[in-house]
Amino acid sequence: MRSISTFAIAAALVGLASASYAELQNVEVGGQIRIRANYYDFDDSFSGESSWVEQRTRLSVKADFTDEVSMFIELDEWGVWGTAFRDNYFTGIGGASGGADNVDLYQAYIQADQMWGTPLRLRVGRQELSFGSEWLVGTNDTSSFFQGLSFDAARLDYTTDEFGVTAFVSHLAEAASGVGGTGNDGLLDDDVVFAGVYASYTGLEDITIDAYYFGVFDNDQAGTGAIPTAAFAALEGRRQWGVANPGFLALNNTLDRNVEETTIHTIGLRGAGTYGAFDFDAEVAYQFGQVEVHNPFNFLFWDLGNTSDKDYGSIGANVGAGYTFDVSWTPRIGLGFAYFGGAEEETQTHGLPFGGIFDWQEELGFNRLFSNWEYSEFLDNTDLSNAMIFTGSLSANPTEAIALNLYAAYFLSNETPEYGWGWELNHETDDKLGFELGLYGEYSYTEDLIFRSGIAGYWAGDGAKADHRPGNALNGNGLFPSGVADDDETMFYVFLETELKF
Repeated sequence: MRSISTFAIAAALVGLASASYAELQNVEVGGQIRIRANYYDFDDSFSGESSWVEQRTRLSVKADFTDEVSMFIELDEWGVWGTAFRDNYFTGIGGASGGADNVDLYQAYIQADQMWGTPLRLRVGRQELSFGSEWLVGTNDTSSFFQGLSFDAARLDYTTDEFGVTAFVSHLAEAASGVGGTGNDGLLDDDVVFAGVYASYTGLEDITIDAYYFGVFDNDQAGTGAIPTAAFAALEGRRQWGVANPGFLALNNTLDRNVEETTIHTIGLRGAGTYGAFDFDAEVAYQFGQVEVHNPFNFLFWDLGNTSDKDYGSIGANVGAGYTFDVSWTPRIGLGFAYFGGAEEETQTHGLPFGGIFDWQEELGFNRLFSNWEYSEFLDNTDLSNAMIFTGSLSANPTEAIALNLYAAYFLSNETPEYGWGWELNHETDDKLGFELGLYGEYSYTEDLIFRSGIAGYWAGDGAKADHRPGNALNGNGLFPSGVADDDETMFYVFLETELKF
């Protein structure tokens, strides 16, 4: 895999070099400002209430050259109001926080179209990757915390009227060796690599059929043989420019294990389109691979722990269909179902002698990679797994400028662990995670300025409650217990948003 990645990047650079004498013809400037005020009421849980205003600002420049050559550069900044105030808020003098928010190089790539007179396009540099409905690979701009996601990658597209094929190789993280943290082995050796091939057939009217392969390869976990502290934080934040979601790094549920090697393969099929008043989008993927985990058990100066393999071998699916009525307001009724395979878990070993060296998960749940789908405002941050989700929606357009959507979802857990204390290991966690209902609205004041608002409520089931230990493994792609609620808890979420594009 490493030699193939090296060859692909070298070939991409050679291809761009042949077009380096193009002359500048046109320059375009664009951008976006998106501001969202969020408020959560977590009822009686430890979180209480939470509110914040987040803002993302983007500014881009596109330059077109002769011979179908172009470049694109985009800067962006995401931050929360009040966390980077430049002046002392009592006196207005000085710099209380020094402007903590950072402007990042979000995208910067060179692109060559119609290479050698063929429908071939090459793009090299930092770029967004988005495929299909973004169910597995997307741009991370759904709901709150819309921080965006870009990849350091080389991408090759071949597109005709009836089919298209995309192949890409991206560099997610550099091995922590050598000077300045850069790797001192071969190109991409011991680094974290994300690569894939995505093919689409568009020869059927209003219908697209996709097939794909995605692979994640990490031979040395950043060169340390263990997940560094930054990776633990990334499991929650999961948005880093150029590093791009190290959330696939698989942990055992007890954090004293060291992950030494990770390989995840995902193959999938998707069909989407419209037929008269009906629309549909169905996708299924099978995931396989392996994680090598060292389970330490230190006795004096010896590590008596063992090394075990955790396997990926589960299915993920997402199916949705809708019908749009040809009447006033054009109402649409939609139904959906999502399935994410969970880990096959052994009994938890709380209270047993040397319980820390026993494995919890022998097989890992479905990893959602870089998904841009959020099924819940409360349970999901694009990493909810080990779940079955039933959804329904009713949308309408009272005017050309106003769109309304009523959304409902019911959540169940797939795999429910047994638990207990001491030798009493005969209790099974409930599989009912809860019910969610949300109402959302969007008003297009102009073609460029949009206002959005929404309110959602979540009624927790026993399977999502913190007092039902150990809890269903839902978060972190099915690695961590949820524990989001207490008994009889109801949560609410409200937001107001505005967005301007130019």
